[in-house]
Amino acid sequence: MAVADVDYVTHRAGVGSASGLPDADPITTEVIRHGLDAAADQMRIVLRRTAFSPVIYEMTDFAAALYDTEIRLLAQAQALPLFLGTLSFCIESALEKVGGPEALAPGDIIFSTDGYDIGSHPQDATIVVPGFFEGELVGYAAVKAHHMDIGAKEIYCTNTVDVFQEGVIFPSVKIYRAGERQEDLYRTLLANSRMPEALDGDLNAQIAAAKTGLNAFYRIIERYGLETLRASVERMLDHGEEYIRGVFSEIPDGRYVGHGAMDNNGVDDELVPFELAVEVDGSDVIVDFSASPPPQRGPINCPVPTVVSASRIAIMAFAAGNQSANEGHFRPIQVRTKPNTMFHPISPTPIFMYGWPALQAVDVIHRALSDAMPDLIPAGNGGDLCSALWWGTDEAGNFWGDAADHYVGVGANPSSDGGPPLMHISCSGIRNTPIEVIEAKRPFLVERFEYAQDTGGVGTYRGGLGVDVYYRALAECYLTLPWERMRTPPWGLKGGGEARPNRFRLRQPDGTARESFKATGVYCPERSVLEFETAGGGGFGPPSGRKPEAVHVDIVEGYVSEEAARASYPHAFDE
Repeated sequence: MAVADVDYVTHRAGVGSASGLPDADPITTEVIRHGLDAAADQMRIVLRRTAFSPVIYEMTDFAAALYDTEIRLLAQAQALPLFLGTLSFCIESALEKVGGPEALAPGDIIFSTDGYDIGSHPQDATIVVPGFFEGELVGYAAVKAHHMDIGAKEIYCTNTVDVFQEGVIFPSVKIYRAGERQEDLYRTLLANSRMPEALDGDLNAQIAAAKTGLNAFYRIIERYGLETLRASVERMLDHGEEYIRGVFSEIPDGRYVGHGAMDNNGVDDELVPFELAVEVDGSDVIVDFSASPPPQRGPINCPVPTVVSASRIAIMAFAAGNQSANEGHFRPIQVRTKPNTMFHPISPTPIFMYGWPALQAVDVIHRALSDAMPDLIPAGNGGDLCSALWWGTDEAGNFWGDAADHYVGVGANPSSDGGPPLMHISCSGIRNTPIEVIEAKRPFLVERFEYAQDTGGVGTYRGGLGVDVYYRALAECYLTLPWERMRTPPWGLKGGGEARPNRFRLRQPDGTARESFKATGVYCPERSVLEFETAGGGGFGPPSGRKPEAVHVDIVEGYVSEEAARASYPHAFDE
């Protein structure tokens, strides 16, 4: 039976077995757990310090983690959550393609840009490095990082119609064999990039990060021994599962349905509504995507690894507290998808904008649970990274390309206003590129970077503000704008108001302006201004419940204009 004929597929975390292992000492387990976390953090530090591209060393657009031989997450670097949940799929597909663990040798490095294996577009290239200790396979290091160009039709695309337009596909190939780099393969990789020096430097930074993590892993084994490590890992994963089940058991049983919509699919200009559900049964949770719409002609289809990752992020956001996630935390969460749909596409369906439906799905999962968990779920946020992907040539004729993400407003919650603008929770490890870096490296002058007044949703608790960021182009360039939630404003909850949606304008040198939605290769002439206006967060509770003194503080601080305050909170001006 073809996969497209299956009603649905269920995806679960790895469980493994503690059979034959001794009981682990709890103190030793905690020491090992923190040692693994430190090893993953060393991977992050090395990658940031050695990468060539700001998208990696400034924005931290990457994920790095350590796994055991059963491909269970042991420790993660504090970076990009949306990538993290895909790395187990990367390892599984890499092993399948090269012939299984028995086909591995010390010094092997597997490289993949196959979007259906890694759960991302090819630019999110992934390496998998097996770890051998005294000749025995003991685990894996995996590092996924965004490269500015791996041969797509543009360095970033919103309008691809198949995966062959989205970049060069390397289907889990050994780029190193027993420590020897495969030069023909490596030259082919660099030859298919408009920015080969950056690709070369960033890929070597990934390799250095993976080796650093494995070396730290080996030191833990040397100190405690494999048997103690494995026993402690089982106890560590069991504790993670127990903790999450304790949170889930407090959620009322039931099926909770949420609805969302994509602004368009990048090719056709109509809304793409979708539905998902969260089923709670005791301490088990199923996130159900089986009612997803058909696969789209444009690249907003989201492959399974990222669907699973987004589901875990959404649940872990309110359930994990301040714990660093491991595989045990994921065991109570199942994800159900239907093949040949937007949230379970089949190659060669385009997936370049895979991350945008994932971001929307995270928010819709929260929206679905807002009635079941009214004390924990906030109102809608800006729902996007508000990325700018731009490129051009310098005075010497050399190609350059870069990216910048922007903060969005945060939704209010049942006890407080939305806070300062942040990156979307699924990409919470990402930072915005500093103004100084942009102006030093690229032909832009940042003319405005400020809070946007009156952009948060009204309510008993006010939504957080969006930001206005204006760039003047000092030389001609091109822009890809992969934005969402421009037609679907961030929602309020329990009577709170909607927030301002995301908005972009290109202002020509003569002062005329044109708004754009998703677009690829927008020509920006010299002296034009790129006006990015990000969404606010939704309000929580009816505006009539807001304390008058809070309204007047908002006016004094400049968050809300007096005119808007009088219209939305008339009770604050009765005296």
